[in-house]
Amino acid sequence: MNFENARTFAQKLDQEDPLRHFRDRFHIPQRNGKPLTYLCGNSLGLQPKAARAALDQELTTWQNLGVEGWFDRTDDPQPESGGQPWLGYHNTCKDALSQLVGGEPSEVCPMNALTVNLHLLLASFYRPTEKKYKILTIKGDFPSDQYALETHVKHHGLKPADTLIEIAPHTGDSESTPGLIHTTDIQKAIAEHADSLAVIWLSGLNYYTGQVYNMASIAETAQRHCIPVGFDLAHAIGNVPLRLHDWGVDFATWCSYKYLNGGPGAVSGVFVHQKHYDQNLPRLAGWWGYREDRRFEMTPGFLPEPGADGWQVSTPNILALALHRAAITITAEAGMPALRQKSERLTGFLEYVLTPFDDIQILTPDDPNQRGCQLSLLVRKKGKELFSYLIEQGVIGDWREPDCIRLAPTPLYNTFEEVWQVGNVVNAFYNRSEVG
Repeated sequence: MNFENARTFAQKLDQEDPLRHFRDRFHIPQRNGKPLTYLCGNSLGLQPKAARAALDQELTTWQNLGVEGWFDRTDDPQPESGGQPWLGYHNTCKDALSQLVGGEPSEVCPMNALTVNLHLLLASFYRPTEKKYKILTIKGDFPSDQYALETHVKHHGLKPADTLIEIAPHTGDSESTPGLIHTTDIQKAIAEHADSLAVIWLSGLNYYTGQVYNMASIAETAQRHCIPVGFDLAHAIGNVPLRLHDWGVDFATWCSYKYLNGGPGAVSGVFVHQKHYDQNLPRLAGWWGYREDRRFEMTPGFLPEPGADGWQVSTPNILALALHRAAITITAEAGMPALRQKSERLTGFLEYVLTPFDDIQILTPDDPNQRGCQLSLLVRKKGKELFSYLIEQGVIGDWREPDCIRLAPTPLYNTFEEVWQVGNVVNAFYNRSEVG
């Protein structure tokens, strides 16, 4: 759309926004009684107002019922708690999660933390042989993913330098934005190394650049060469449309404290495509992944629960799941189509108000299909000073060394007027610098 750099224009967009009422369902951080412009949902999402009641519900169950909170209480004539029995609590998150990742309810399960889940999934999907033992990934992907890959490579007696194939951004190409990677480069690498690849693992959305990789095309290329492919969706889930089942993605994991607003260190989740259910994949097993209908038989010999639930290991954290369910219910209610439509406008407006500043280069692709909420700004001069000034003026973003500011206007709770204000603050900074 045609944007205007004016407060009245931004206010008009807010008045026409069909999702504007969702902002009222979150606690907006304040300073000196005034709301901050919080553009850091790519690092930690805001607290839903429903979170405290959800947590209190399970605390009440624990208080009144103790261990009986795990079991069905429908036959109790005077139940002390009307909450969900804990034994199947994770199932209450499945409909929303499957909607957000584009999968079947049986293909998803909320559990553990992202890197823990990555280790569990790699134990199943990274099965190196003498000829097929290499892993294809993105150079400079999130460090935790790199450490997990190195760990599994070493666990199999291999050397990371000989095993990891890292796709790097173009260098020396005047037509390429620094740090970005072409889908065709990933596809070419898959084809080139197909005979030696055991698995492909990469982020669906790059945490630093904000680039969304073409997961559908990557998955299709991987399937053509019979190589399992998995994605880290930490910055993608709740941010960009996903269709993991239709794309044929083999496995994925994510965190829920960013765009899903589940709270600091919130419960993660996994996706395992249903095509793997009958393959009896090896896994790092635990009691909670055992068949639920026979779990209390306490017998040796692991029998996995069908679907993604069979990758569970330990007793779930019910308090964390309560916060998780309260948060993802909001996202699912808004719906990814509507969130995506607003996100494209919000991010486009942010790009528009920042384009006039010569010292700022937007690293994130300008193609909406290759980005989500986040814009990564390379600041040529006084980057840290600009970031500090933004914070002083109540604009909360994220700093990445040596010269990158990440800003993420989130459609559930950010407004167009807030985005306009960012441009206004940046303009004031440069005017002040020129006078100084």
